[in-house]
Amino acid sequence: MADAPKKADRPLEHRSFVSYIDKSREYYQAQGFEQAYRWAAFDDVPFSPLTAPLAESSVAVVTTSFLHHHDSAWGAPATGKQVYHHPVAEAPDRMFTADLSWDKQETHTDDTESFLPLDAVRSLADDGIIASLNDRFFGVPTEYSQRKTGLDADQIATWCVEDGVDIALLVPL
Repeated sequence: MADAPKKADRPLEHRSFVSYIDKSREYYQAQGFEQAYRWAAFDDVPFSPLTAPLAESSVAVVTTSFLHHHDSAWGAPATGKQVYHHPVAEAPDRMFTADLSWDKQETHTDDTESFLPLDAVRSLADDGIIASLNDRFFGVPTEYSQRKTGLDADQIATWCVEDGVDIALLVPL
């Protein structure tokens, strides 16, 4: 196969992709932050191998979306975002996502199951692939703070231990 010809408008010796790291640093700098954005780095990863087969494991779903409150105006920024738990039996039909940055022209969050897959996980339990879906799901609303994220993760871990959860399935929005 012959090499593709070099196009004048797209030199091959330069990157042909957008660097998320560079764009994030530029964005935070443009917002007036004095320090450059620091990416989280961990020497020890807090993951561990399963201690039981999937078919014997309880699974909790963790989402980064926010419970929709009816007193919030559609599209208004959500305030008071806190890590939360909510009964699976009372899963909402929609979640609050409009305050987050994503391409609202080309996609939507109308399909709650795409970021809170309770039915899908429940069907895994029904089919015997996992033991059970936890009775409550957990939410860690999107924040842009590594410190807050660490505190929220600790709270989710505490709730998982309380509930006897073996696997926490994080489904970010």
